[in-house]
Amino acid sequence: MSQMLVALAVLMAAGLLVSRGARALKLPNVTAFLVAGLIVGPSVTGLLSREQASSLSIISTAALGFIAFSIGGEFDLKYLKQIGKAPLTITAFQGLTTTLFVEAGMIALGFLIPGMFRDQKEIVPQSLVMGAIALATAPAATLMVVRQYKADGPVTRMLLPVVAMDDALGLMVFSVNTSVASAMMGGEMTVYSVLLKPLIGIVGSLLLGTVLGLLVTWAERFFRSRGNSLSVAIAAVFAGAGLCELLAEYSFSSLLVCMMIGAVVSNLSAKKKTVMEQTDRFTPPLFLLFFVLSGANLDLSVLPSVGIIGAAYIALRSFGKWFGTMTGAAAVKADGNIRKYLGLTLLPQAGVAIGMAQLVMPMFPDFGLKVNAVVLAATLVYELIGPVITKIALTKAGEIAAEK
Repeated sequence: MSQMLVALAVLMAAGLLVSRGARALKLPNVTAFLVAGLIVGPSVTGLLSREQASSLSIISTAALGFIAFSIGGEFDLKYLKQIGKAPLTITAFQGLTTTLFVEAGMIALGFLIPGMFRDQKEIVPQSLVMGAIALATAPAATLMVVRQYKADGPVTRMLLPVVAMDDALGLMVFSVNTSVASAMMGGEMTVYSVLLKPLIGIVGSLLLGTVLGLLVTWAERFFRSRGNSLSVAIAAVFAGAGLCELLAEYSFSSLLVCMMIGAVVSNLSAKKKTVMEQTDRFTPPLFLLFFVLSGANLDLSVLPSVGIIGAAYIALRSFGKWFGTMTGAAAVKADGNIRKYLGLTLLPQAGVAIGMAQLVMPMFPDFGLKVNAVVLAATLVYELIGPVITKIALTKAGEIAAEK
């Protein structure tokens, strides 16, 4: 226990110290935390062993729950009714286009370039997994740019609901694709394993999240202080994540469950503003630990073997986001600036994608480490350039005042 506490202290200190240096370079905190984890992890200094990192997996599980809870909190049905079907259509177009681009591109490259994948039987399953992860965006990074520069206009107003719905769609696609990939790797492809099992997992996760969300809104009648309201929300997220592990054989997703808890609280709780504000104050240290741990789990020894895959993933995902958004915006006859610039604001990728990659490692021991390395490396790139591109796009759209 004492070693675990010391390890947590080292991780937090490393994250804080590196973030101070990153601030001088105007880099996002998430990039600093990943670099800090890499430095203290087994691939560099070894201050944190791989066994110690594994023993702290509960931190990642909890952080993922709160990331999903925050995403769910963005689903305000009243606001979504006001803006109509456009965000839903654009989300579906850009999300599914990105997934298909990455999957098709990876499969084609896998068969064209010998040795790109370790084993030919892994080409399709690994491509399906990476295609699902590619769909996810980084709400935190995007919202940070919007708030920092007080952006406002058609692109910004479309961006916020699309970012929220994008990760919800990503979690559903991830559930389906990992189930199909698992069936392919195990050699068993049945209607149950490919279709029914993912469907049971998705529907069951949404129902469980709804029940827990309703329990939160009910409990708030009896626990009215800010501290107690926060405790109720934390208990619900912990319960959702824990129950999903117990129900793992039914493919329940903790990300979907916790997202649904947040959505129910956001739409039905009379104290939703208080709960969300308190949660936002509680989670920063947890997210710091999560990202530092994610960096520590990066195995540098696999990086030389993922060079082509990593470059292809970044290129295919970026083009898929831009092309899919432009196509979706054209389909709903959206504003010209939305067609031109919205896709560029969807490039950042961080928390949810890293969380998915973390889940892939135990699910697919054969290629999980490689997928994790590709996603983390891509995250470093996206977190370096994504917020900058978002700012440029919103500036060109006339929604951010030009800096003097």
